[in-house]
Amino acid sequence: MLIIPAIDLKDGHCVRLQEGDFATATVFSDDPGVTATRWKALGAQRLHVVDLNGAVAGRPKNEQAVKDIIAAAQADDTELPIQLGGGIRDLETIERYLDDGITWIVIGTAAVKSPGFLHEACDAFPGHIIVALDARDGKVATDGWSKLTGHDVIDLAQRFQDYGVEAVLYTDIGRDGMMTGVNIEATVKLAQSLTVPVIASGGLNGIDDVKRLIAVEGEGIMGVIAGRSIYEGKLDLQAAMALSA
Repeated sequence: MLIIPAIDLKDGHCVRLQEGDFATATVFSDDPGVTATRWKALGAQRLHVVDLNGAVAGRPKNEQAVKDIIAAAQADDTELPIQLGGGIRDLETIERYLDDGITWIVIGTAAVKSPGFLHEACDAFPGHIIVALDARDGKVATDGWSKLTGHDVIDLAQRFQDYGVEAVLYTDIGRDGMMTGVNIEATVKLAQSLTVPVIASGGLNGIDDVKRLIAVEGEGIMGVIAGRSIYEGKLDLQAAMALSA
């Protein structure tokens, strides 16, 4: 079970939001590269990076901060893999980020609105595409979570699995940034419906959540995103990783 630290980028800073609301942004660091170095030094095995401005604008907006994170992740002749999402809407952007050193591209809104694009991305960059499905009460949301669709999250996940995605990143947006606990039931239900692994996200609060996820890891849950909980000290990243090793 991977415990994956999140670096959410807004205006070049590392922030955390509550339920995706920009008005709730809390700045945790002005230097994304230093933040990446911190998580790498603690032994993280993967980073989850989101260009929040890009998610809303529909195009990359924090590329310099992303480059700073990549440089930190690749320092000391060791490489910390990065998955990156937010505003990625075309194959050229995917190729550029992969060339820069990103390992996996996370496609969310574009996958829902333009499934053909996701299919093309999976064909062009096999093994490098993760689809992000953000949902509230089982229905998928898009555009930085500002628009709720009528799409059922399991139905979409099964369709995108057939396209060849590497994994499904599932976020319960009613819990994201709230530290109210991961929606274990919904995450397990989704994982059981798929053959590709699921990464849990939204609401991770502490070590008890990690224990609950480890207990159902065999259902197909490969990891969990850790955001506010590790920034505010509610979850000891090293302890969580030791427990999940």
